Amino acid sequence: MIDDPDLLARADALVAAYARAGRTLATAESCTGGLVAALLTAVPGSSAVVERGYVTYSNAAKAEAIGVDPDLIARHGAVSEPVARAMAEGARTASRADVAVAITGIAGPGGGSAEKPVGLVHLAVAGPLGTRHLARRYGDLGRAGIRRAAVADALGLLEGALTPAE
Repeated sequence: MIDDPDLLARADALVAAYARAGRTLATAESCTGGLVAALLTAVPGSSAVVERGYVTYSNAAKAEAIGVDPDLIARHGAVSEPVARAMAEGARTASRADVAVAITGIAGPGGGSAEKPVGLVHLAVAGPLGTRHLARRYGDLGRAGIRRAAVADALGLLEGALTPAE
């Protein structure tokens, strides 16, 4: 993934935009396992922008590392809008970054259901403009395809999280 020229170019532009704006960011990743953080930190100079990344693959990690309420996970499931929002907000608070992006989903090949099929991913970004959610149903693109699509959408959320003046 970090050798994908399109994603690398976007990551490079994103790091430059955050550096110009004097903003920092954090990631909270479940189904992508740290791929967004890896992509961003592949960019020279990213240390001025990337505060930290959390790989919160388990429900316990979501609760312990970034403060997601276990009752919220029990009520809605780990792959849900409320949990994605809580992950982004929790990562922003825990890291003290200006912006945090979160991803939780079902990358497959198993683990899906009729209600939550393989390819369902919830993303959220929390920052000065508030918290924004994005739900995607990528379909069964294969594990690598789903994870790549989620990384691309996470970059899009981070791109949109800077205020228009920045």
